[in-house]
Amino acid sequence: MAESSPSGVVTGLERGEGRPPSLDRASTVTLVLALVTAGATYALVVLGSTVRVTNSGMGCPSWPLCYGRLGPIDRFHAALEQSHRYLVVVVSVVAVATALAAWRARRRHAVLAPASAAVGLVVVQAALGALTVLAKNAPWTVAVHLVVGLAFLGVTTVSAAVALWGPERPAGSVRALGPTGWALLGATLATIVGGSLVVAHGAGGACAAWPLCPSGSSGLADWQLVHRSLALLVGVALGVYVTARWRAGTTRWRASALVAAGLFVVVAALGAASALTRAAATWQDVHLAAVALLWVSVVASTVLAALEAVARAPARA
Repeated sequence: MAESSPSGVVTGLERGEGRPPSLDRASTVTLVLALVTAGATYALVVLGSTVRVTNSGMGCPSWPLCYGRLGPIDRFHAALEQSHRYLVVVVSVVAVATALAAWRARRRHAVLAPASAAVGLVVVQAALGALTVLAKNAPWTVAVHLVVGLAFLGVTTVSAAVALWGPERPAGSVRALGPTGWALLGATLATIVGGSLVVAHGAGGACAAWPLCPSGSSGLADWQLVHRSLALLVGVALGVYVTARWRAGTTRWRASALVAAGLFVVVAALGAASALTRAAATWQDVHLAAVALLWVSVVASTVLAALEAVARAPARA
């Protein structure tokens, strides 16, 4: 007889249902590629934030070559920007390889949908990167570029999560995320975009206080206050999400939720440090790296919760 979870509900993930006792070679390749793609995409987002906070976005005013050259550039800003472009190529290759591996692996077809979406998004992201350069880093292009980049990071995280924890075949629906899961994802994404707009409008150092801004601050401080209000919304959404799912969640999911909560606290502390130092480049960069990691954690936790909900569904019938 199958064992039950602490909540008394038998879950497919806890029993190992839908997963082979051992992965075949094609499935192992898919899993490794999905993890590599997610890791490389995270590195790409972090490097992109470094390019932005160091004002290296126009280090290469042409695209795709930098001053007509393929190799390294002997100027800091140009080298940083061109390195970002090279990493885009690496990410594109592994994203395509992941989709092809998922298509060939009989036991990992559930990964095919998110992996295919990632291929489409990386093409769109590359085009937006070119547009951002040609538009000379116009704030709206920077914001759109970030949104698509976060969507791409989210989708590659889904691929990795499904490869690690998901069923052999596609199952369930996006509805399994539930309203609290969708609310958390939406609030987190909106907050990150709000932070990008703070940087794009040069408002990072407009409010050298936290959590509120002193009276007499410039109008740019309003961007800071909107961003901080959205961050508070993420904290509320995360609390509601964890509370609503805690009883039914497995030990694995509870661990993922606690990681997300811990990262939120770290991100908030780094945001405060960035504000108090008037957006010093180092603090901004560390803050944005932690924000991207929080996004990965939130996506992984909500996907795991959805997979567990799908696994429990047959037992309720």
